[in-house]
Amino acid sequence: MAEVLKSGFDQGQIKAADQKVRQTVADILADVEARGDEAVRELSKHFDNWAPDSFRMTDDEIAEAIAKVDPRDLEDIHYAQDQIRYFAEQQKACLKDLEVETQPGVILGHRNIPVNAVGCYIPGGKYPMLASAHMSVLTAKVAGVKRVVAAAPPFDGLPHPAIVAAMYYAGADEILVLGGVQAMAAMALGTETIEPVDMLVGPGNMFVAEAKRQLFGQVGIDLLAGPTETMVIADDSVDAELCAIDLLGQAEHGPTSPAVLITDSKTLATDVLAAVDRQLEVLPTAEVAAQAWRDYGQVIVCRDRDEMLEQAEALAFEHVQVMTRDPDFFADNLRSYGALFIGPRTNVAFGDKVIGTNHTLPTRRAGRYTGGLWVGKFIKTHTYQRITTDEASARVGAVASRLCMLEGFSGHAEQANARVRRYGNRDIQPYTAAPRDAD
Repeated sequence: MAEVLKSGFDQGQIKAADQKVRQTVADILADVEARGDEAVRELSKHFDNWAPDSFRMTDDEIAEAIAKVDPRDLEDIHYAQDQIRYFAEQQKACLKDLEVETQPGVILGHRNIPVNAVGCYIPGGKYPMLASAHMSVLTAKVAGVKRVVAAAPPFDGLPHPAIVAAMYYAGADEILVLGGVQAMAAMALGTETIEPVDMLVGPGNMFVAEAKRQLFGQVGIDLLAGPTETMVIADDSVDAELCAIDLLGQAEHGPTSPAVLITDSKTLATDVLAAVDRQLEVLPTAEVAAQAWRDYGQVIVCRDRDEMLEQAEALAFEHVQVMTRDPDFFADNLRSYGALFIGPRTNVAFGDKVIGTNHTLPTRRAGRYTGGLWVGKFIKTHTYQRITTDEASARVGAVASRLCMLEGFSGHAEQANARVRRYGNRDIQPYTAAPRDAD
C-alpha cells in the first residue's frame, strides 16, 4: 500500500472554499446582465482600478503597445507562435469531412464547421501569461473562427505590451483590456458596446473558472480549468534536485496549485523533500510556491511501478512529468491526465510556453473524460443525410414506421408513412388510432 510522506488539504476544505467563490461570481454575472457596460466599468474600477472610456483597444493603441516590446521578446513570441500554429495545423488536418453511401440511394455525412465567435481570456493579474494568447487565439484562428475576441486585465495600470503583441500576432479581431469575471460576463452576455460570443476559452483564477461554469449553456466552453496541477512520477534514475525544480516550477502559479511526487524510492522521496526546502530559499516566487507546497503538496511512496501507475490514474492530474528508467511504461498505460512530459529532457514549462502543444488542460480529475484545448475544440461536427432515389426513401420509411410505432410515436410514424406512400408501391394508410396497451 502506498505511503503518504506528505499530504495537503482534504477535499472537504477545498469544497468549502469553492462555495464562497460561487456566490461572488453569481452576483457579478447578474449585475453585468442587468446593467451592461455600467456594471462592467464599476467592477473593473473596483478590482483593477481601470475604467477607460472604451475597453476595446484601437489600432493606434495596439501599435503603441507593441512598440514597447523588446525586439528579442517579439522574436521569441513569433517563434513560440510558429510552433503552436504548426502543431494546430497538423491536428486540423486530421479532421476530415465525411460523405458515404451507406446503402443504395442513402447518403450520410458530416461537416466540420468552426464556431462563429470565440472569447479568449488571457490571465495577467499576478503574472502576464502571454502564452495563453498563443494557445487560445491562435488555435481558434487556425480552426477557422471568424471573430476572436481576446481579453486580458491591465498590468500595473496599463495594457501589458507583450500580451497585446501576443494577442495581435495570434490574430485577435478585437482586443479588450478587461479582466476577471467582468471580462467573462461581457464577452458571454454582451453589453451595449461588446457583442456576445458563442464560446469562452482560456485559463484563469478560481473566479474566472467559476464564471465559465456558470455561463456554460449560454455559451460553450473549452473546459473547467482549476488551479494548475503538476505530478512528477520518478524513480531513483533521476536526481532529487530536478524533481524539486519541476514541482516548484508549477507550484508558483498560485497558492492553491497542487504538486505531487509519486515514486517507488523512499530515499528519493526524502531527498526531494529536502531539495524543495533548499529551492524555496532561493526561488524568487518562493512566497507563493511555498504556500502551495505547504497546503497542497504531496509525496507518495509506492511499492512498485504498478502502484505508481494506480496512484497516478486515481489523481488524474493536469501535468504529468515522467522521469523513470522505463518512461514508456507510463506513456503506454496512463489513461487519465491532461498532458504527458516524457523523460527528463522535457518539462511542463516547455509545454506551457513554446514547444507547440496546448497548455489549457483539464484539472480536478477531468482528464478522466476530456483532453485539453486543441484546434478541434473550436470545430463543430454536424451530420447530414440525403436520399437520392424513391426506392431508398420507401425502403427506409417502411422500417422507420414500424420502429416509430414500437415506441408509440404515431406522428413520427406518419412522417415515414408519407414517404412510403409517395415514393413506394406499398399502400400504407395514415395511422390515426392510438396504439393499444400491451396486455
